[in-house]
Amino acid sequence: MGGGATPGAGARTGGGLRVAWAVGASAGPHYRVISYQLRGEDDAFSLRRRFGLEDLVEDLAEFLAWYGLEAPPVMGVSFGGVLALEYATRRPNGLSSLIVQGAGARFESNLLQQVAGTVLKRYPLPSDNPFVNQFFNLLFGSRQRQGPLFRFVTRQCWQTDQAVMTHRFRLVERFDITSRLDQVQVPALVMAGERDLLVSEKSLAALGTGIADCRQVALRGCGHLAFATRPECVAEEVHNFLSERG
Repeated sequence: MGGGATPGAGARTGGGLRVAWAVGASAGPHYRVISYQLRGEDDAFSLRRRFGLEDLVEDLAEFLAWYGLEAPPVMGVSFGGVLALEYATRRPNGLSSLIVQGAGARFESNLLQQVAGTVLKRYPLPSDNPFVNQFFNLLFGSRQRQGPLFRFVTRQCWQTDQAVMTHRFRLVERFDITSRLDQVQVPALVMAGERDLLVSEKSLAALGTGIADCRQVALRGCGHLAFATRPECVAEEVHNFLSERG
């Protein structure tokens, strides 16, 4: 594998690792991509035993140790990006580079995020509900035709138990590593869709100023789901970033 292993640190708040599969497939010619399912994804009963981001960090550390990966590049998208950032601050020697898309230094609540949290946490609506599926247009960054990609993403997201979504939203709502960004001691690539309405400009700017070696890339025409809608673009940025660092 050219360039080293790139474990995926999880996918979205909903949808699991399957919805981010396209990024791994696009990176395949250059890298061996190892992904894994986060705790609770396939078993909502595991939520009976409370756990937080620090526990998910330890899960990732144990996963990397099991594979014998001493300090690989670590990439996370959406909720996985939050986890990757938390991992980089808590275990600065546990990775060689950090890559995130769809995540910032902290959660800043606004109307869209409140609506998203309410819809995804509280209402057991069917996956073909027209009103709720309009919300996914916002995640895409533009109005989407009811094509294969739209149906795949919404189907994967709705397969995640709403108790799991609720738990992850609560973790994200408390997430703020602004004061700990100086603990990130590896080069970082931060990608953000130009139309990503779930990550604020302030939280992205905080990453750029708080991480000593940080490259920020705006993904033109993309929303929060850039890793699903433009995986080849995301994979190219990742490849360029890792190639430049040997």
